[in-house]
Amino acid sequence: MGKVNYAAIDIGSNAARLLIKSIDEEAEAPFFTKEQLVRVPLRLGEDSFSTGSISPEKGKQLLRLIKAYRQLMKIYDVKEYRACATSAMRDAENGEELVKSIYKKTGIRIEIINGEEEARLIYDNHVEELLDKDANYIYVDVGGGSTEISLINEGKLKNSRSYNIGTVRLLKGSVTQYTRSRLRRDLSQFAQLYPGLRIIGSGGNINKLFRIAMTPAKNNIEFPVEKLQAVNEQLKALSTEERMAKYKLRPDRADVITHAADIFLEIAGHTGAQTILVPTIGLSDGIIDSLFVKGRGD
Repeated sequence: MGKVNYAAIDIGSNAARLLIKSIDEEAEAPFFTKEQLVRVPLRLGEDSFSTGSISPEKGKQLLRLIKAYRQLMKIYDVKEYRACATSAMRDAENGEELVKSIYKKTGIRIEIINGEEEARLIYDNHVEELLDKDANYIYVDVGGGSTEISLINEGKLKNSRSYNIGTVRLLKGSVTQYTRSRLRRDLSQFAQLYPGLRIIGSGGNINKLFRIAMTPAKNNIEFPVEKLQAVNEQLKALSTEERMAKYKLRPDRADVITHAADIFLEIAGHTGAQTILVPTIGLSDGIIDSLFVKGRGD
């Protein structure tokens, strides 16, 4: 069969992404190559976390975007795709209605996945294969609407949990004290049961924070927590416009990036982790990996 293309659509609370990757299925050791990545900051969470539903205007924008993504997938002759919507659509009372309408008009089926499924898909990019099998890790993906945490012990996934703490939620002031307390309680329990926890950080914000804070050497993915703390303080001293100008940040990144840093710093504080590992992976990668594995019947 040779080279084939797979696609993932990730409809998050801050942005919606289309990732297309190719793989030579006849190769002895097949690996993925990124062919296209498109990211559009729809910020569905602005509606969902404030009013409990997606507005007609945002719904129309999402429909137009899915139509555009469908055309791109046709151009790239995508063999198989999966479209997943996360926290903002989970919270929206009209989320299922919107998904049905989009399917009727585009033929693209969007799944509104729960937090545990989101965490499992993120884990499915097999990052654990790169890590020390004798160490304990928590894989942390910070999104606009939720934070997914997966516990990895001896190279195996032990636990996946989702918390309604995300950058857009924090921006809107819609994170409850109960959710904060639950996160802190779980982290303390993980740290007690699995000493020496190390954090693997996922999401666009931690990648950007890493690049701002240091000039990483090739293949170095270690981000000291003290450097994250320092860059967070630098960013907080600037306005959103100043962050955009100084660090070339998009508006939808500049206003939430310190909230992401706060979440990672809180997790590091409760687990005692001194370093965050930052490989460039995320939900879209996990979706594509799971499609490939399913197709092979592994």
